[in-house]
Amino acid sequence: MPTAAELLERQVRAQLMGRAPGGTDDEAVLLETIGRAVEEYDLRSLREDLPLLGDPARARQRILDALTGFGVLQPLLDDPEIEEIWLNGPHQIFVARGGVSELTSLSMSQEELQSIVERMLAPSNRRVDLSSPFVDASLPDGSRLHVIIPELSRGVWNVNIRKFVAKARRLEQLVSRGSLSAQAARYLTAAVAAGLNIVVSGATQAGKTTLLNCLAAAIGPRERVVTIEEVFEVNVPLRDVASLQCRPANLDGAGEVVMRQLVKEALRMRPDRIIVGEVREAECFDLLLALNAGLPGLATLHANGVREAVTKLCTLPLLAGANISPAFVVPTVAATVDLVVHVAKAPDGRRHVTDIALLGAASPEGVIELSKVFSDTGQGLLLRSEACADHPKFQRAGANVSALLGSVA
Repeated sequence: MPTAAELLERQVRAQLMGRAPGGTDDEAVLLETIGRAVEEYDLRSLREDLPLLGDPARARQRILDALTGFGVLQPLLDDPEIEEIWLNGPHQIFVARGGVSELTSLSMSQEELQSIVERMLAPSNRRVDLSSPFVDASLPDGSRLHVIIPELSRGVWNVNIRKFVAKARRLEQLVSRGSLSAQAARYLTAAVAAGLNIVVSGATQAGKTTLLNCLAAAIGPRERVVTIEEVFEVNVPLRDVASLQCRPANLDGAGEVVMRQLVKEALRMRPDRIIVGEVREAECFDLLLALNAGLPGLATLHANGVREAVTKLCTLPLLAGANISPAFVVPTVAATVDLVVHVAKAPDGRRHVTDIALLGAASPEGVIELSKVFSDTGQGLLLRSEACADHPKFQRAGANVSALLGSVA
């Protein structure tokens, strides 16, 4: 049986559809129509057997959200403390606050869920149906949407909305939040300014994109930056930024644009620096070629640690073709990637940098040397006394690493 809010929503929609074109866009008219419908329903419920209305103010807001926003999900999207929303079907709606998940008491019908997803996808011209049973898209506020439906999922629609809650936009703000030491922040700022190629590694939801955005904020104000992503997430606070994202195939199976193509296109756009939002597959090969040509870059990568990140950087390019061999890839990674920064999420939801490592030369056995400059061994992110923190790019940029760190580099 429909709820009171659902009945009122249908009633208000019918009334608005009967108005002259453009009338539904008038907010005052919409609010007046909703308010009058709620009052009339409240009076009718006294003499008729109707579903309970509850708090009229909440009912009015829910109807407004259903008509102009994303229904029952709109309050969650508006809550600045919520980082992510995910649904296991229409009756299980979860949220994450401070990295900790919780089940909400909200619920909806399957028809309402499908309608909300359709409205979310409309601005991006993307779709989800039996021929394309999963989709990634961006919402108007920059949140990332992922939907997967049966038969790929088991019986229900699975929806994930990853909100970009920008609690830190610069490295100094990560320091104030306890995610990074001041000494490490100075080092990373100098590394970006000197043009070191930096890869941020970590697990899902570890804070890779947030750290990437903070690193990007340290890029020189006159540089032209080109970003490449599957779905827009990176936000570079500079005046000269070109942002590119992938495109799925159309209904005819044509028109797909993958990350590899975008990396190549980015090189034709006069970049001073490129940023790849997430390296997953063969685009790693094209990224290495771009970095090997002398173009500074930043990227993120899923990995369990700095050593695992380097191993993955040496493996993913092999997906680019059978003619790509480790004999080429390993020395290229050693020569092009300068720094790996690893981030992790603690059980209490706190995100922090655990390691910062410089890459060295590749051995004849195909192993790349790693020098950990900073490590977190349980007492915070500390400079390792035995580490060599200097790099030729620091020297060419005139950066004094020893003075910067207050120790012998």
